[in-house]
Amino acid sequence: MDTFTLDDRLAADSVPVAMLSLCELRLMRDGRWPWLLLVPRRAGVSEIFELDADDQVVLAVETAHVAAALKTLTGATKINVGALGNIVRQLHIHVIARSEGDPAWPGPVWGFGTPEHKDAATLETLKTHLLERL
Repeated sequence: MDTFTLDDRLAADSVPVAMLSLCELRLMRDGRWPWLLLVPRRAGVSEIFELDADDQVVLAVETAHVAAALKTLTGATKINVGALGNIVRQLHIHVIARSEGDPAWPGPVWGFGTPEHKDAATLETLKTHLLERL
């Protein structure tokens, strides 16, 4: 049986927040948007349909729970949820708080501009506030 290992690019672009039942919850370092990742801890999985039925249900519930917490925390106009995987094949779900007037509004965040990394103290504060809502 293969062991789950987080993709190096996901590890470099984000910081850990919490271990949920199925997923590792991570916070993207890019400070332009409140942006979370849910990474199911299953080796060799790149598509949602590759998860077994129970894991698919847990992923849906964890995604909804995290999205609701992020919306409450940020007051965002819209929460974007997506699983692209064109560059990083490891299954990961993006949960992004979007607001009118944000740098890419109303377009997509992928490929827009240059990431602006948050400092460690700001990341830690955001993590703390998010955990209070989970």
